[in-house]
Amino acid sequence: MVGPADAQQVTGTLGSPSATTSLNGLQLPSPPPQFGGEIQTDVDESTPWWAPQIVPPEEAPNVLLIITDDSGWGIPSTFGGVIPYDTMDALAADGIKFTSIHSTSLCSPTRAALITGRNHHNVGFGVISEQSTGFPGYNSIIGEDKATVGRILLENGYNTSWFGKNHNTPAFQASQSGPFDQWPTGMGFEYFYGFVGGDANQWQPNLFRNTSQIYPFDEAAGEWNLITAMADDAIDWISRMHQTNPSKPFMIKYAPGATHAPHHPTKEWVEKIEAMNLFEDGWNELQNTIFAKQKEMGLFPEDAKITPWPTDYIKEWDKLTDAEKKLFIRQVDVFAAYSAYSDHEIGRIVQFLKDIGEYDNTLIIYINGDNGNSAEGGLLGTPNEVAWFNGVGEMPIETQMKWYDVWGTEETYNHMAVGWTWAFDTPYPWMKQVASQLGGIRQNMTVTWPAKITDKGSQRDQFLHVIDVVPTILEVAGITSPQSVDGITQVPMDGKSFAYLFDAANANAAPPRDTQYFEMMGQWGLWQNDWFLATKVNRAPWNAFATPNLDPLNNQVLELYNLKDDPTQSTDVAAAHPDMVQKLKETFIREATKYQVFPLDASVATRLIAPRPNITAGRDEFVYTRAMTGLPQGDSPAILNASYTITAEIDVPESGAEGMILTSGGRFAGYGFYLLDGKPVFLWNLLDLERVKWEGKDALSPGKHTVEFDFVYDGLGMGTLAYNNQSGIGKGGTGTLKVDGTVVDTKKMDKTIPIILQWDESFDIGSDTLTGVNDADYKPPFALTAALDKLTIKIDRPQLSDADKAKFEAAMHRASD
Repeated sequence: MVGPADAQQVTGTLGSPSATTSLNGLQLPSPPPQFGGEIQTDVDESTPWWAPQIVPPEEAPNVLLIITDDSGWGIPSTFGGVIPYDTMDALAADGIKFTSIHSTSLCSPTRAALITGRNHHNVGFGVISEQSTGFPGYNSIIGEDKATVGRILLENGYNTSWFGKNHNTPAFQASQSGPFDQWPTGMGFEYFYGFVGGDANQWQPNLFRNTSQIYPFDEAAGEWNLITAMADDAIDWISRMHQTNPSKPFMIKYAPGATHAPHHPTKEWVEKIEAMNLFEDGWNELQNTIFAKQKEMGLFPEDAKITPWPTDYIKEWDKLTDAEKKLFIRQVDVFAAYSAYSDHEIGRIVQFLKDIGEYDNTLIIYINGDNGNSAEGGLLGTPNEVAWFNGVGEMPIETQMKWYDVWGTEETYNHMAVGWTWAFDTPYPWMKQVASQLGGIRQNMTVTWPAKITDKGSQRDQFLHVIDVVPTILEVAGITSPQSVDGITQVPMDGKSFAYLFDAANANAAPPRDTQYFEMMGQWGLWQNDWFLATKVNRAPWNAFATPNLDPLNNQVLELYNLKDDPTQSTDVAAAHPDMVQKLKETFIREATKYQVFPLDASVATRLIAPRPNITAGRDEFVYTRAMTGLPQGDSPAILNASYTITAEIDVPESGAEGMILTSGGRFAGYGFYLLDGKPVFLWNLLDLERVKWEGKDALSPGKHTVEFDFVYDGLGMGTLAYNNQSGIGKGGTGTLKVDGTVVDTKKMDKTIPIILQWDESFDIGSDTLTGVNDADYKPPFALTAALDKLTIKIDRPQLSDADKAKFEAAMHRASD
């Protein structure tokens, strides 16, 4: 449609203040032009000259790049789902539906590929940032030789911004000590409004404007929700950019938290969905309904089949109890409300573009999901996703029912049961995390650009990947992919533009590539010319604590699918084509070698606590003398699976004191050390299921005191994980609370949190931000009214003996054999 800019476009008279120029784009930033005026000793005899302002090529469109979270192929009404997506429906009618764009099967990796145009391992994101390890394909660092679309468009004269989820800042660089080069503002997005990490409480998120944490919900009148707030902020940003310089195009990456857990819609949207009675007949009937609608819409041929319901894993609906059905319907109503609510708020932005006359010249790419629907609520769902990540995978129904009436409110960090997940990925098998099955990697999208796309309401079925999005944006903007940025030679993009598919004449053209690899946590696949080699699923995605496959390349059952004849991946033909299986495996190895996929690693949850180069690495003592809030979990002292002592030296005023000394985490998992009615308290919130409290009997008298909490851990610690053994984590221990050296309370905990605290909360000293660890005791911010002279944390991490190491190594070899 639009070719790269072969020559610079100049407007006005060079040297005048109003002159502009586009770039050839090969070198960014553009070298400063030579002064074109004249300089004499006297200003009257000299000629001024201004460097031309850099602008994109003429008719370069605005770009609104939307990517939702954890959304399966069969969710939106646009592609046969039952959940109303009025915005996506309208954009599809005014543009093109794409049925076969692919992701990586997990959040951070897909988003890294999306903004760089390169495969996820090629930019360090073989897994999410919280699981990063010290290998080039897995370190969660986007190198300077792989500039993002934000940086490229910024240097070519665009305003650039990013709203919502940022899951591409390394977890060990998320604190206020920086560095900030891996934050959106450091990657070419001039303005950022959103959260850092995999997900966030939508009622009280860890919200940032640029690199500063903000708390607008604390001052909000009435109900506040991030889904609406970020749409408001995006509209405000567009308005300011447009009114300031209406000729300057803008680029927005818009990434709502929906529909990743926690599912937090407003009450209004829950009531709307409940009134529609979409799910009363259960998940099996939902799958049938969606598939029938997809065929009716012409998305699949009438003879297409779907994989049989996985009864080995998930019960059929009619086998459930009445209590299970009641809870599961509540779970999915809230999920669907969250999904429809998000689409509606996106619609407000689209409408604003129409209101200001920018809709026609805006390229709107709306990708449904960064991977398939999520199974991270387990087989029964959960009111607290943090519990699932710590191994509580099947919370009893009767326990969950305690949250039935508040499901989706600020009192839950909720996720639905896996049966809905499978149904929402219809017609494809499996889901998020699974890189070898289309339910994990196939997404759908709409592309709308009214000024240029005339084949409205049409459909394209060519194989695409999110790495193709950046090359497409650059082509339609007339901008060349740079060869160097900041003097650093750029690694070529792996993606290819699909802009040619916008033309009706190319509706049946070949896809932009013939080969694409997939890999995530040891499960992998290779697509080549409609053949798809896939590893058979050997770990259900809701089982994050399974013993990992030690040889994921070879210790696999390989399946083969002909997607041309079998578009839903329903029939394995590997036995009939052994030569093709071998050929595609060899191709996968070549691709994996090329793109930094090796070494393969099949571990999942335990990788969350792998050592990383954060600011606490190698330290076992931490001293603080002033209040401080907002330190993220990835950069704070880690006391899980270890012995530790926390000592606070405080000065109590004559009037007495209360408030938070130290806390990490919040309502759904964490600990707090505080004064309550003057008495010292140490409390562990064990996944919002149990709270263990140590408490002094008397209020502290005025004057200086030393309060101390000492914990002796009973387990062997995280060292066992190096041998694929989890026996060292999550064990119990004995805690002792002291005041001025005197023991005031002691008790044993039978178990501890093994993996992770609530990740969207922070490490706070002197007060508590966002949610508290015990609503019954206090409400944030609960500022400390005593003077804090010194806070010291000492950590004693268990070390394996030589005998322990020999035992675990032998066991690992036996398991491998």
